[in-house]
Amino acid sequence: MTTTGEDHARALTGPWWWARWRSAVLDGALAVVSAVECAAEGIPFAREAGIPVSAGIVFGLVAGSVLLVRRKWPLAVVLVAIAITPAEMGFLMGVVGLYTLAACELPRRVIGSLAGMSLLGTAIVTFVRVRQDMARGDLTLGDWFVPFAAVTTALGLTAPPVLLGLYVGARRRLMESLRERADSLERELQLLAERAEERAEWARGEERTRIAREMHDVVAHRVSLMVVHAAALQAVARKDPEKAVKNAALVGDMGRQALTELREMLGVLRAGEDTGRRSAEVPLAAVGEAAAEAASRAAAVDLEAAGAAEGPCLSELEELVGQSAAAGMVVDLSVEGEARSYVPEIEQTAYRVVQEALTNVHKHAAGAKTHVRLAHRMSEIAMQVENEPPSEPASASAAGLPSGGNGLVGMRERVVALGGVFVSGPTDAGGFRVSAVIPAG
Repeated sequence: MTTTGEDHARALTGPWWWARWRSAVLDGALAVVSAVECAAEGIPFAREAGIPVSAGIVFGLVAGSVLLVRRKWPLAVVLVAIAITPAEMGFLMGVVGLYTLAACELPRRVIGSLAGMSLLGTAIVTFVRVRQDMARGDLTLGDWFVPFAAVTTALGLTAPPVLLGLYVGARRRLMESLRERADSLERELQLLAERAEERAEWARGEERTRIAREMHDVVAHRVSLMVVHAAALQAVARKDPEKAVKNAALVGDMGRQALTELREMLGVLRAGEDTGRRSAEVPLAAVGEAAAEAASRAAAVDLEAAGAAEGPCLSELEELVGQSAAAGMVVDLSVEGEARSYVPEIEQTAYRVVQEALTNVHKHAAGAKTHVRLAHRMSEIAMQVENEPPSEPASASAAGLPSGGNGLVGMRERVVALGGVFVSGPTDAGGFRVSAVIPAG
């Protein structure tokens, strides 16, 4: 598991400016060591300067204890270390101060300037000290050793802590950047999961609406014709046995067709359910936005494609009109333009519009003459179902056909989903007209 920025912020439990107690303990220990070192170095400094030794010790203790604030004010620590360099004090403070300064988020020119000042001061002090030792005879090397010792000592006390501090600072900034990116990715994954859940809910709602339309189209039309034939069968059962037998056979055929279509729909639903399970097995945290969207809509797309492949087509329109004619409706079918094939969704939608319009005629205008027109145009297909006023208004209610009021809504949804136009309403002559135009592309 990764530590996010919020977890890192909650972990800052140290006193004052320290992030952790162990950092405070470390700085305290370094300050004690530095104070002891400066106090010890203050003794020879006091003797050379001609001041009391106690003053040199106190001065060393105060100067060395400045290392305690190295994380809060690294500039002050480095400046103090540079200031006491002529007294040959604070070597530990200078090294630790330069390291802390280089690791801080300060401009590089500031770090370079102070590091150069420290380097120059150390080189001068070392040069003077080595020259004095050679003058007293403590060292018998050549004159070349003086600059060599000055440069080597200055670089040894300045370059390593500065380079190490730069490396640690860069690594710390990299870790903070990675932590921020981890926080950002976690938030994005949460948003993706929420959006995927919303898409899944939307897809479920769309699929429920589509299934309701399909069930309405299949059941309403077939059952309406079965009710009409059953009413006719009841009326002629005693007067014309042969016609009654014919109507009974039609009722049986329509019932079997309805059962077949219902079984096909249930098979498609089972296949879509399996696809939905496979899509749900894909972890949302491991995919991007496009994959989450595909997972949430996979079931709806597969069901729509399967339904389109299994659904009716325009070549079955004459059979549909013949079924209504067999139920006693006077239907006139006219086709304009050259017939051609369309994508399954368009053919199924055109078929369902005509089917639902004929079903509404059976329900609300039984016995009325109906005109069905289909036009194949260059870039679109148009259909119109118009019925004249019924000759016997009471016949519809006599058939006992209920109406849920969802037929026109379902037709409009189908047509609009394909970018078409749907219009329905009563005619001036007292009938009813349903018109739809669907783009052929």
